[in-house]
Amino acid sequence: MPIRIFLTLFILFLIHPSILQSAPEQRTALVIGNNIYSSGPLKNPVNDATDMAVTLQKLGFKVILKKNANLETMDAAIEDFGNQLKKGGVGLFYYAGHGVQVNGVNYLIPIGAKINKESDVRFKAFDAGRVLAEMENANNGLNIVLLDACRDNPFGKSFRTASRGLAIVSSAPAGTIISYSTGPGQVARDGEGRNSPYTKALLQYVQEPGLTIEDVFKGVRQKLRKETGQVPWELSSLEGKFYFRPARTAESASVVGTPAVDYDAERRKIEEERELLRQKAALEEERRKLEEEKQQLAMAKPSSVLSVIETGRDDRFINNGNKTVTDTKTGLMWAAEGKSTYTKWVDGPNGKILLTSWAQARSYCENYRGGGYTDWRMPTQDELAGLHDKDKTYETKCFSKVHLSALIHLPCVWVWASETRDLDLRKPCLSYESCPGTAALFSFGFSGKRHWDHQFYDGGTVALPVRTAK
Repeated sequence: MPIRIFLTLFILFLIHPSILQSAPEQRTALVIGNNIYSSGPLKNPVNDATDMAVTLQKLGFKVILKKNANLETMDAAIEDFGNQLKKGGVGLFYYAGHGVQVNGVNYLIPIGAKINKESDVRFKAFDAGRVLAEMENANNGLNIVLLDACRDNPFGKSFRTASRGLAIVSSAPAGTIISYSTGPGQVARDGEGRNSPYTKALLQYVQEPGLTIEDVFKGVRQKLRKETGQVPWELSSLEGKFYFRPARTAESASVVGTPAVDYDAERRKIEEERELLRQKAALEEERRKLEEEKQQLAMAKPSSVLSVIETGRDDRFINNGNKTVTDTKTGLMWAAEGKSTYTKWVDGPNGKILLTSWAQARSYCENYRGGGYTDWRMPTQDELAGLHDKDKTYETKCFSKVHLSALIHLPCVWVWASETRDLDLRKPCLSYESCPGTAALFSFGFSGKRHWDHQFYDGGTVALPVRTAK
């Protein structure tokens, strides 16, 4: 039986050699993009890796994509990549992110690597030489290494030999081509757009039909040198020809084994799918916000609201008979009586002072349950200003004249408002001068004054809860 199969294949080869040549070659790629570094975060590597993965898939590669990978993830991925390469075909490794060289050895920086000194790199970063070792061990025939990792060294200040860029290796396994985003000892740009300049150019040229891999890198180099002055660098030990995308002829397609594809149509289809996904995500976000609002309204709904019986009226203000007063002009409901926020006497720079707390006033407002409602809060300065009426007057316990409707009773003239500036309640203070933050106040004196003072204010201040009437 084996002899019969061999003879059949031999006859087919004599009749039409392209039948055997047209079997698709296996293409395997490992693509890694790292950018959320604690030291020297980058903008584009994950975008670069994602776009490169999509493009390589369109070009017939089986892609392993890793985003923001730590050292353990990178180790596992390269081992899996090496095992895949043992099946033969073309292997491609792409990396975007930080890379450094130490004593001529290139290291790719994983996410979460805690590198405080140069000697840490050997143990906490990924040795780029391992990629070449896996390719050599697989003996798969043709390999491509793309390193967009020549960005500036984020640990340069703590390195004794703070070399710029990556080192150009002196040798590589036969059938390998290595492309660096810039020349030896130089630093590549991360880019202002979605992709780095190197990856942007590479994405363009790998999709040009009929270009050998050498022509691809020449095109990338010419484009970058003209646009940015950056000059990519290659090291090659290739012996045959390789096309990312063959020419648009049946003959050239059979050589590389990649069927003709309408890439423009595929690209449009992908963009349409992306737009649909963005729209779906936007709808999901709107749905989530609506559900949150429903839950908040349900929580704010009073469990046992006291009956509202009008017991008094003063122009636009209505006394509801349940310790609340409604302002029919603004639609706000106010507590019928404010509460003083006096706390205690302490030693100040000029004798004893009485401290009051903005935080205590806020807590009182938010926990107020007048009328059976649970959605009380601290008012803003503007809301308090809307209550002030210079034509109305009554005396307070502080022997101050308050100018607002007598249906709302205040023990003193100053009322805390919700606005704050650099408030830090974790830092206590015992004097007017040493308080760390300020909060807003409003005076119901004759002029209706707005004021900012320290969170602990040495005067008579009041908490006055408010809510929006339903």
